[in-house]
Amino acid sequence: MARRVRSLRDASGVALGELPRRHGDRGDPWRLFVFHMFATMVQVMIAILVTCHGTVESVDLLPAFLSNIRRGRPTPPHLVEEVRRRFEAIGGSPLMKTTRAQAHALAERLNVEVAVAARLWHPYPKEVLADLVNKGIRKVVSLPLAPQSVHVYHEQVKAAAKDLPIELVEVPAWGNEPRLIDAFVETIDEALAGLPESERLSTPIILTAHSLPQRIIDMGDPYERDFREMAGLVAARLAPRGHQTRIAFQSQGATNDVWLGPDLTATFRALAEGGARNVAVAPIGFVADHVETLYDLDIEAKAQAKEMGLTMVRAPALNVRPTFIDALANVAKPALATSAASQ
Repeated sequence: MARRVRSLRDASGVALGELPRRHGDRGDPWRLFVFHMFATMVQVMIAILVTCHGTVESVDLLPAFLSNIRRGRPTPPHLVEEVRRRFEAIGGSPLMKTTRAQAHALAERLNVEVAVAARLWHPYPKEVLADLVNKGIRKVVSLPLAPQSVHVYHEQVKAAAKDLPIELVEVPAWGNEPRLIDAFVETIDEALAGLPESERLSTPIILTAHSLPQRIIDMGDPYERDFREMAGLVAARLAPRGHQTRIAFQSQGATNDVWLGPDLTATFRALAEGGARNVAVAPIGFVADHVETLYDLDIEAKAQAKEMGLTMVRAPALNVRPTFIDALANVAKPALATSAASQ
């Protein structure tokens, strides 16, 4: 889908009324002609590339997928079987289907082509960018579907674009986007609504993100810092109501590394020992459902919480929530304006 623009300011930040008039006429036909020609040029040139983590849509592809995650290191058979069991327990991951739906919603919102790529499985950025070039696209806004550590996604997209006639515009980390915070608060309120009204205010809220090996953080990756900043914005929205919030890191990998914590098990234990009866888990480090939410939280974490005497509710993932699409649009618009203005 080529970009269509509703107004010249949509495309470039220049208002139609700011175009020069031809001497000696009213200017309207001429200005509309220039507008049409400019809009046509924009249609050919600009698109957005949203990049997610990626996953397979068939469990038979898990060995190859895990090899990608492990950067070519052999995956022990027992680990392959465990991951297969988890995928089968949730009926497969909806991540790619949801990502395509998010891209479609963003395309409808901005009237611009939005393509989907993945870091660790098909469609890789190289494949998608080549297809965009074949369509006549020459400028691409790189929008990672992760608010933190966007540089990891941008680096892969940049490498993929190296030999292609395409210019990239990279969005910055976007964990402080106000509509994103609004969306997280909405999901937390929905989770709390599943508890008796008299118990909602006293229920602690755990804000979670995917854990990483501590060595990655020690090497300077801003992931933890950026996540804690985003979590602080969510907590600040909840604090006036009297809600208690904590941060935890989930879904630690099956390696001998020291992983970023505290983990959910330790957090549940501390809350139970402190007298909590309920707990709300809000996976704000994820923007779509995947194994980390549908298995690690809905099955594994919920069972752990129950063993400790806690009733756990989980905030739904953002998926295609309109408020989240608002956030993506707000993140993309400045980059689109930069692309259009540089033509």
